[in-house]
Amino acid sequence: MSKNFFIYLAAMAGVTYLIRMVPFTLVRGKIKSVYIQSFLYYVPYAVLGAMTFPYIFYSTGSLLTGVLGSAVAFLLSFRRCSLLTVAGVSALVAFVTGLF
Repeated sequence: MSKNFFIYLAAMAGVTYLIRMVPFTLVRGKIKSVYIQSFLYYVPYAVLGAMTFPYIFYSTGSLLTGVLGSAVAFLLSFRRCSLLTVAGVSALVAFVTGLF
């Protein structure tokens, strides 16, 4: 392995450590602001959505299959279908539209 790899690894480890430890050192007590609590509650969901959503459109290699699969997923999720149903049917729609 090259010398640069270990430098990059150490830099990433340092940044990851700082991101996780700075809030613990700056915030000593319980957060009492309802606004900040509600903001922090939704951060994991927003990050997961931001990481996952763009991949939907580029995973199949065709924008049409991604759009149709996500449209079906949104429709089924608004109709309160189970997660397994939403994932299975939207993947099936993307697969079938990819065949044509």
